[in-house]
Amino acid sequence: MSVREDLADRVPGGDAGFIVAVLLGVYAAYVLAGVALGYSIRGQLNSVAVLTFYIGVFAMLALALNLHWGYTGLFNIGIVGFMAVGIYVMALVSKPPAGTGAAQIGGLGLPLVVGIVAGMAAAALLGALVALPALRLRADYLAIVTIAMSEIVRFTFLSGTLEEFQLFGQQVGFGGGSGVILNFTDPMEAFFRFFGLWDSYLGIVTAFEVIIPNNPKPVVDGLVYGVVLLGFVAVLYWLLKRTGESPFGRVLKAIREDEDVANSLGKDTNRFKIKAFMLGCALMGLVGILWLMTSGSVTPNFFRPRVTFFVWIALIIGGSGSNTGSVLGGAVFAALLFQGPRYVKNLVDTVIPNADAPSSFGPAVAPLFSNFDPSPLFFYTIDSIRQLQLVFMGLVLIWLMHNRPEGMLGHRKETAAGIPLTSSRAKGTAHADGGERGGTDE
Repeated sequence: MSVREDLADRVPGGDAGFIVAVLLGVYAAYVLAGVALGYSIRGQLNSVAVLTFYIGVFAMLALALNLHWGYTGLFNIGIVGFMAVGIYVMALVSKPPAGTGAAQIGGLGLPLVVGIVAGMAAAALLGALVALPALRLRADYLAIVTIAMSEIVRFTFLSGTLEEFQLFGQQVGFGGGSGVILNFTDPMEAFFRFFGLWDSYLGIVTAFEVIIPNNPKPVVDGLVYGVVLLGFVAVLYWLLKRTGESPFGRVLKAIREDEDVANSLGKDTNRFKIKAFMLGCALMGLVGILWLMTSGSVTPNFFRPRVTFFVWIALIIGGSGSNTGSVLGGAVFAALLFQGPRYVKNLVDTVIPNADAPSSFGPAVAPLFSNFDPSPLFFYTIDSIRQLQLVFMGLVLIWLMHNRPEGMLGHRKETAAGIPLTSSRAKGTAHADGGERGGTDE
């Protein structure tokens, strides 16, 4: 029995239960850190809200990337390009028209839901345009095309050509290097009004005045938006799980393993890859919208390649080919590598408040060689931990590649049938990789 199967047997609820258990452990660690730091109730709730936000966005991006790489074997390192197209097109469609209270360049003034759908459709269309010529390439060649595409998208939004222009008789634009102010309807209000729950939501805000007497709405907005993002994670998890178990998903896995064999069986592999690529790009566009729609503004330089590499690290931590691993990888990355360094620095500053950190690397290293004193290097590292964050991520990635290349959950067996084979008569049924027992590839 593998380590992953043993964990699934021990945790009630299988994969979903395992995800919940990991999330509860992460939240417990953050609450204890908040207690150690002396956070107030407002501070604790804000901390949980920020953590939930990043868990949600990184888990969704890892799920979308898993559809490309884990299921189909498509090496996409242009994730931020599709995110940028999603949020910029949504802003173009849903911002109020110029002259109606828009603080900057206006939009078409259509409902927010229409803007979200338009942003996803635009990201999917860009995916199709990239896929048609690029999917004939393999491995690193496809990677070069996708990262080039993401940079083309970023520099296009930076250019002055599309800073402001006419569309359907309206003065619209993408703002150039200054970006776009997202002054459309409050997303939280639009979301709850869409489902007829706005009055109930205001009641929740009022109830929070008992524990947060001064203006609890920003805190409640953050907490509820985090819960909404986790809801999107659950929906995407279910969608991609069903996709992987469907005939379409089994063809994608066959393409991943050996495209020539899938072609020899009469499958139009290019068509399947284009469909999978477009679906994943649409999901990446959606995450770009959900990530930035509440930020108030968006600038092109947010969409630098490092965000793409963050998502790849999250997927590698969890294990490609596994939807459960994608969610866990997103949660672990957000909690430990993305937000964790800030908490470590705050904890050290609380325990040793008057520590004097060297201002540069030389004075920090010199005592280590002169009198074997590691404390200056330690305090320098803690003081510069945000700047050294990418170094820590690189070290974690190197360690994973050497010691756990299959990710947290290890190798996951794929059933050869599209129906569950868990009945007593199905015991011992052969699986696609020759094993006798194993979970489906999720």
